[in-house]
Amino acid sequence: MSLRTLVFSGLAVAVIAIGGTLAFSPWNAPGQAQVQTAPAQAEAPPPAAAPRAVPTSQPQVQLSFAPIVQAVSPSVVNVYATRIESQAASPFANDPFFSRFFGDQYFQTRPRESRSLGSGVVVDGAGVILTNSHVINGATDVRIALSDGREFAVDVVVEDKQTDLAVLRVRDTRGVTFPAITFADSDALLVGDLVLAIGNPFGVGQTVTSGIVSALARTGVESSDYEFFIQTDAAINPGNSGGALVDMQGRLVGINTAIYSQSGGSVGIGFAIPANMAKLVAEAGVNGGEIVRPWFGAKMQAVDSDIANSLGMDAPHGALITDVAPNGPAARAGFQSGDVILAVDGQRVDDPSAFNFRLATKPIGQTTKLERLRGTSTDTLDFPVEAAPAPADNATATISADSRFSGVTVRQLDPALSESKNLPYDATGVLITAITAGSPAEAMGLQVDDVILQLNDTDIKDAQTFSTTASQRVRTWQIILQRDGRVSRAIVSG
Repeated sequence: MSLRTLVFSGLAVAVIAIGGTLAFSPWNAPGQAQVQTAPAQAEAPPPAAAPRAVPTSQPQVQLSFAPIVQAVSPSVVNVYATRIESQAASPFANDPFFSRFFGDQYFQTRPRESRSLGSGVVVDGAGVILTNSHVINGATDVRIALSDGREFAVDVVVEDKQTDLAVLRVRDTRGVTFPAITFADSDALLVGDLVLAIGNPFGVGQTVTSGIVSALARTGVESSDYEFFIQTDAAINPGNSGGALVDMQGRLVGINTAIYSQSGGSVGIGFAIPANMAKLVAEAGVNGGEIVRPWFGAKMQAVDSDIANSLGMDAPHGALITDVAPNGPAARAGFQSGDVILAVDGQRVDDPSAFNFRLATKPIGQTTKLERLRGTSTDTLDFPVEAAPAPADNATATISADSRFSGVTVRQLDPALSESKNLPYDATGVLITAITAGSPAEAMGLQVDDVILQLNDTDIKDAQTFSTTASQRVRTWQIILQRDGRVSRAIVSG
């Protein structure tokens, strides 16, 4: 379970990722709605949204959500993830006193199987399911259960930690055509719209709760790269992660992801990833391709009231550019430090998180319109949406020789990579991207995201220099690296 604690008026408030939190014995999926196994039919275009209106009579107030639930619930599944974790055989395993007298053989760890649950949404009739990344992260076996109780083994085809989304695919459909849900345009949501949350809270079985959209574009909820959540007061609890948030037309508007809570249960503040972002990840899973995201090539900060006053703005909003990558997409489009981006294709931008989300939902190759404030004048620029340049073949290196660095994979820094790691655009060195478990590199204490700056007085400016230097046999290594913003020096044996 992902957990972050904040203090408000002396109260500890937790932000909880609401899946993968409960341990269960063997799967016991509830049986409810029936799933049709008839051949897939051509999908009809979604109906036009009905005009929003407040109920004005008792019969209208007594209308039921049952038709929506009956249509949508077969598309929501339970997700069961099994993990193999190491468990110490004794509570004294980490005590050096006991290890010294009894030996390490008495305190070896042993594998332990744990099971956790979440929810998922069928997005393709061939058996493609969308869920949260934290539900299946680290799982050795993942299964889904339909609302009628049938179980299927699935493979993880996409795990996108940047959005906390994952795509699963059924290994053997056994001739079943799965009922896929229809995506809504989440940008059309308004605060006050009615929504239903469907999932498997606490493992009690498929459950439906109702509420409204409480807020839009919420940030600061999770430490993901694209924070732009729908807030709802529909009851969401542990086990709901990856479940559906649907509108009154039975369309998917969001993937339930997290809650604010003091107790671990729902207090009416839940968060969902908007459907427009979820759809991009789902399409990557359906098409079997990787997720390629746009790169703007600039660093930004929020516009506060002081900055807004200095710029003559009526109210603080927008994303203020503080640095621009040399020859990056933003620079080529004419942006510079001090510019404020106010809107993307007419959609208002409140802060950098909102801009990152809006741009991330645009297809590569499309031209989008960005409204800009420079000085006291406002204009609109056409911005060609493009991906970050792929690293060259010689920009990465893996050490496999008989060396203390054996098992490490590095990539030399470039502006796009530096931006993603919150480093200056002109930063030099190589970034550790992977370390093989049990390798000499891991034993030496290297970590993923370390930036190696120097080895034995040799400046490491590219992957090839690192590969040549790290493959040498020497008596002693003097390493200068940057970790979490701090530069440190270490001396280890060769």
